[in-house]
Amino acid sequence: MRLEAPVFEKIYNDYISEVASIDFVEKASLLGIKVDKKTILIPFFDKIFTITPEGISDPQGKKPHHAVSVILCKYLLLCQETVSLDCELVTYKDFRAAAPYVGGFRNTAEKPIINHFSGKIAALEKCCGELGGNASDIGVSAQLSYVFRALPKIPVYLLFNDQDDEFPADCSILFEKRAGRYLDMECLAMTGMALAQGLIKTYG
Repeated sequence: MRLEAPVFEKIYNDYISEVASIDFVEKASLLGIKVDKKTILIPFFDKIFTITPEGISDPQGKKPHHAVSVILCKYLLLCQETVSLDCELVTYKDFRAAAPYVGGFRNTAEKPIINHFSGKIAALEKCCGELGGNASDIGVSAQLSYVFRALPKIPVYLLFNDQDDEFPADCSILFEKRAGRYLDMECLAMTGMALAQGLIKTYG
């Protein structure tokens, strides 16, 4: 059983209470979720999570990591009244409010992928597929280009170039510009971190 600091438990309970106080039936199509009375089903990468007034559970019925819980609740609570169509792809640092988190995003999302998969591009491609990613062509030169459905309205794009005789491996994670309307910058950074952790865990 995972133990969490009391402050995390309080944050978790506050979010659950706030989500439970809102009727998401009419917002289901805006968010791309399924709602049955007070039960919400929401996909995050390759898993379906269940949110009820009692808490959040993963497909195995377990409470997810605190960061995942926060991301899911924020996605629901920041719901826009209209669907944004701004699908321009940007890097994390291109978001105006991202400045305080740019270094952390690079260190927890992009660099772990570089460090773990440098010289292993075939393994990374396999892990991308197993994590629910699909090969994509966004018109940017890269040895490997995949898109993941992090949340229903938030696709995440992974570009990777492996090391060669002249250059080290490099990785870029891109978002659609509208992602900033569905998550705040801290949660968007944690989404990139979740992608990195998912790929590394899939590799084993």
